Amino acid sequence: MWKGLVCALTKPDKSRNNANNVYFIAQNYIKRINYYPITNKAGIFYLFVVKQLTMTLQAGQAAPQFTLFSTNVDAVSLSDFKGKKVVLHFFPLAFTGVCTTQLCTMRDNFGYYDGLNAVVLGISVDSPFTLGKFKAENNYQFDLLSDFNKEVSSAYGALYEEFALGLKGVSKRSAFVIDEDQNIIYAEVLEDAGQLPNFAAIAEIVK
Repeated sequence: MWKGLVCALTKPDKSRNNANNVYFIAQNYIKRINYYPITNKAGIFYLFVVKQLTMTLQAGQAAPQFTLFSTNVDAVSLSDFKGKKVVLHFFPLAFTGVCTTQLCTMRDNFGYYDGLNAVVLGISVDSPFTLGKFKAENNYQFDLLSDFNKEVSSAYGALYEEFALGLKGVSKRSAFVIDEDQNIIYAEVLEDAGQLPNFAAIAEIVK
């Protein structure tokens, strides 16, 4: 993901109505823009600030590299699995109903992926210790990785800015399949956290 600030100024004669309707156009990016008035000798100008640009990843793009800590507090890097297909499952929070269903579905079908020499990884913003308890209680055979700083979820365009109970910055429910050369071959990001990824499509593309 690319983050930064993009600023523009407009004169008041094209002013406030336009201020609410100015968009920074960038292909494959999701934008969020705020503006702040600035007064100078020429009058009031509006400063537009792009707070965050989040890349929408698509099949064919290189997978963002990462290193995260597992429940054993071991550093796990995507590059460790070059030469294998990798199935990434981002989920909002450990111990919640839909998240448990999402990962238990992968648990119950783990033999299929293992038989194809594919790696399954779960990622959330929970701490490694919370994820360790979650993994143990549900007997997951695959690693759960802590994206506590939210950098990987953000890089994959898989971060809810606002979630239930007023929580902010929680991993979006999503699934990615990465090929042997570390390119994305399947991407599914769900805006509705109550939905589940398309497990049949994921299984098919891993073949």
